[in-house]
Amino acid sequence: QVQLVESGGGLVQAGGSLRLSCSASGRTFSGAYMNWFRQAPGKEREFVAKVSSSGRITDYADSVKGRFTVSRDNARNTVDLQMNSLKPEDTAIYYCAAALTGSGSAKAMIYWGKGTLVTVSS
Repeated sequence: QVQLVESGGGLVQAGGSLRLSCSASGRTFSGAYMNWFRQAPGKEREFVAKVSSSGRITDYADSVKGRFTVSRDNARNTVDLQMNSLKPEDTAIYYCAAALTGSGSAKAMIYWGKGTLVTVSS
């Protein structure tokens, strides 16, 4: 069993930065692909970023490439999402999720956090 808890959300002006963190409990964390998803009001949940179990492989949605960076610390059981140059369209609830594969599909996720709200004002 893995429990995921996100933190770091808040209100920021366009162009600003936020760093989200996901704290994981459970012994399977180090072997899991870790993912970030987001869901904006009235929209479906979408993939944002993922990082492999080793931390060496990352991937991003086109909409955040060059602005967001995902990283993990297996010793601390955390995965972070550094978000720079934020835009109003980045406003959403951001979720941390764990999977056994690197597919990035929401259907492949086996554990989800409850989310943290990010609001970007224009």
